Amino acid sequence: MTAALSTRGLNKRFGSLIVASDIAISLPRGVRYALIGPNGAGKTTLINLMTGMLKPDGGQIFLGDEDITRLEPQHRVQRGLVRTFQINTLFPDLSALESVTLAICERDGIAPTWWRGLSSYGAATDEAFEILKSLNLVNDCYRPTRELAYGQQRLLEIALGLAAKPSVLLLDEPAAGVPKDESQGLFTAIAGLSRDITILFIEHDMDVVFRFASRIIVMVGGRILLEGTPQEIAEDPRVREVYLGSRHG
Repeated sequence: MTAALSTRGLNKRFGSLIVASDIAISLPRGVRYALIGPNGAGKTTLINLMTGMLKPDGGQIFLGDEDITRLEPQHRVQRGLVRTFQINTLFPDLSALESVTLAICERDGIAPTWWRGLSSYGAATDEAFEILKSLNLVNDCYRPTRELAYGQQRLLEIALGLAAKPSVLLLDEPAAGVPKDESQGLFTAIAGLSRDITILFIEHDMDVVFRFASRIIVMVGGRILLEGTPQEIAEDPRVREVYLGSRHG
């Protein structure tokens, strides 16, 4: 079966600094992958390469069967490859429902007529409501974004990504800055998303990684150290040495 997202021989360097070296990954459809590694391992760089924010020096990137290596980021989004960032980029004065409806209107090419008001976009609003419901945000969907708890704001950013109807969703530290008591709810909502969506997330909290990922990729020094199930990763002495520490031994 064709992978949802894959790379072959992906390379990137900045001068003498190698940030991606011969990276080959293959993400099956519907799988929840975690991407882990110490700071500076190249995790965000890999996502930037896959989404077109950085151009590789060599190698290929495939979305399904299509070679997207040379596509601009917006064209990758249109084909179903969507990402979130470590820092929220939200509209603080819009409600969650307005924000997601606007994203859907942008996807459908009708955002320039947004001045008509929310009530003019029944189908888009209904779709936005269902997206927010899937992320447990529906009870607060009319509140201004600035009033939402930070964990809810991170979920709203994911909701904006879902508005693009992705087949692959890349989450760059979705729990960054989220209080510990909110991060479990955030990942529970992520875990409950449709299995039609392949998810790759970067996360430093190993308790979260081992609870929610079905497969884990470990990066060190711009290279893939290994890939495996949570049990295989936890039992590998190389991973314990470079990242996990004795508490997962």
